[in-house]
Amino acid sequence: MIMMIYFRGKNKLFSSICFHKSNRLDFTIFAFSFLKNMIYVSRQEHFNAAHKLYNPAWSKEKNFEVFGPCANENWHGHNFELIVTVKGTPDPDTGFVVDLKKLSTLIRAEVIEQLDHKNLNVDVPFMKGKMASTETLAKEIWKILEPKIQPITRFGKLHSVKLYETPRNYVEYFGE
Repeated sequence: MIMMIYFRGKNKLFSSICFHKSNRLDFTIFAFSFLKNMIYVSRQEHFNAAHKLYNPAWSKEKNFEVFGPCANENWHGHNFELIVTVKGTPDPDTGFVVDLKKLSTLIRAEVIEQLDHKNLNVDVPFMKGKMASTETLAKEIWKILEPKIQPITRFGKLHSVKLYETPRNYVEYFGE
C-alpha cells in the first residue's frame, strides 16, 4: 500500500510517501534539510460593529450604485468574527507556538475593546478618515497586532488576520 502524506513548509506543499511493509510504515520524506515544520495556531474572537461604505467624493447616487445598501445613510451592522493566526515552531519548554490565553488577551485588549459595539466610521480612532471596508479593517488590525505578537511568543510570528463580515464573506490579510 502506498499513501501520500502532505505537509506545509515555507509557503510550499511538500509530500512524503509511506510504504506499508509487513505491519510497519517506512517513511521516505522528500524535502530539503532546511525545511522547518511550521505550525499554525489560530484564535477566534467576536465583535459587533456598525459602518457604512461611502466615498465622500462621489454623489449619493454613485455611492448607492457602487455600494448598494451598504451606503445607507443610517449605517448598518455586522456580527464580525476575527481569526488571528500565528505561525512558528513550538517552544521546547511549553510545546506552544503561542500561549492562546495570552493571544486572546492581546486581541481583546488591543482590538476588540476598540471595535465592539462601535461605529467604525465615527468611534474608532484607527479607522478615522479611512474607507470602513472589511479589507481596510483587516489591514488596520494587522498593523495593531503584528508588533505586539513578538513579546508573547519566542518562536512565532503573525501569519494572518481573517475577518468575517458575514458567514459567507470574509477577508484574509497576510501583511503583504
